[in-house]
Amino acid sequence: MNRLKTCLSLWIVLALLGVFAPAALAQGGVTASVSNNANLRSGPGTQYPSLGVLRHGTPFTLTGRDSTGIWAYGTASTGATGWIAARFLTVSPDIVFSLPVTTASGASAAQPAAPVVVNPAPSGSFELGGHILGYSQEAWMRTAGMTWVKRQVMYSVGDSAGSAAAIIAEAHAHGFRILVSVPGHPHELESVGDYISRFASFLGDVAAAGADAIEVWNEPNIDREWPTGRIDPGWFTQMLAAAYNAIKARNPNTLVISGAPAPTGAEGAFGSARVWNDDRYVAGMAAAGAARYMDCIGIHYNEGIIPPSQRSGDPRGDSYYTRYFWGMVDTYWNAFGGQRPLCFTELGYLSPEGYGVLPAGFAWAQNVSVAQQAAWLDEAVSLARSSGRVRLLIVWNVDFTGNFGEDPMGGYAIVRPGGSCPACEALAR
Repeated sequence: MNRLKTCLSLWIVLALLGVFAPAALAQGGVTASVSNNANLRSGPGTQYPSLGVLRHGTPFTLTGRDSTGIWAYGTASTGATGWIAARFLTVSPDIVFSLPVTTASGASAAQPAAPVVVNPAPSGSFELGGHILGYSQEAWMRTAGMTWVKRQVMYSVGDSAGSAAAIIAEAHAHGFRILVSVPGHPHELESVGDYISRFASFLGDVAAAGADAIEVWNEPNIDREWPTGRIDPGWFTQMLAAAYNAIKARNPNTLVISGAPAPTGAEGAFGSARVWNDDRYVAGMAAAGAARYMDCIGIHYNEGIIPPSQRSGDPRGDSYYTRYFWGMVDTYWNAFGGQRPLCFTELGYLSPEGYGVLPAGFAWAQNVSVAQQAAWLDEAVSLARSSGRVRLLIVWNVDFTGNFGEDPMGGYAIVRPGGSCPACEALAR
């Protein structure tokens, strides 16, 4: 289907230029303006009739919100009163959540929603885990000192949390804590009017089933995971805010991790409709107030071909920070001013040893040996543990050993063809 194209929210652009100022608090409401042409509706959802289109730049005074914070109620400078999707207003989620919850008609709700819970889960000490397909390599994981597993559950509209609950119960039965990573389908996010509230409710159910941590989405800065032409850290922060409140309402001890962006500098080559460089994206998340709605900053690192202690000297001649372990740690930590710890929901080194020639898109790792993979993983875990910045590190991956195609996941696996695990042995020392 043709995907709707939209401009970046004005407040994000201004924030990235360093000139953002919060919406002015005015008597009787919050002053803002419309950042992109948007429907004014008779209720908080696309199922309600449109009252007309508000044009870009139209002043709008907000006086209420729905319980999810996805829709805002107020009056436009034209005199029209109704509901508008909050992502089309020049306000951050924090401002929206400061408004009173109202009914569809705009009246104050009899039972206002619970206030936003701000990071009640203790940060805890460093822990290590691995992304797994199953538990056939549990002995190797114990050898490596892993106490967490990661499993991914794809959400589709209408799903129940039953499959996630089974995965959680299985992990606990094996004595592991579990991170459940939950992405969804970009076309549903774009086309289903109340998608964010449905998605947040699903995550609440996953938390209630006992998830020790939930990663909200996956790599939202690229168009294979987010609608083309609509990549926007402000929109993602709206999702994160709704998800955070839903999760904490059901299980305050579930660790909420923001969906890790893809580590990339490809925006110049492919355009911002398809990808945002991850440093620009996390800066936009920080400007949108994302720190308020997570316990940990999700981060991926998967393109290293030098020891993680090195801060320069990558043989590809590309100085972009994603080449370096410390480049990733420093960039994400500094983007949020150290307000939240980092959670590597994916960290791995690619080696084709035992498989053959890597696909062209991964040829940069052709000369990485299994011995180097083991040594570098061991060093990365040691650096993360001692940094004081990293809460959780999930190795990508443990046992995807049989998958070596256009996406050579088996090359990242620490259990190698034949069943050995040099990385596990290195981590055990």
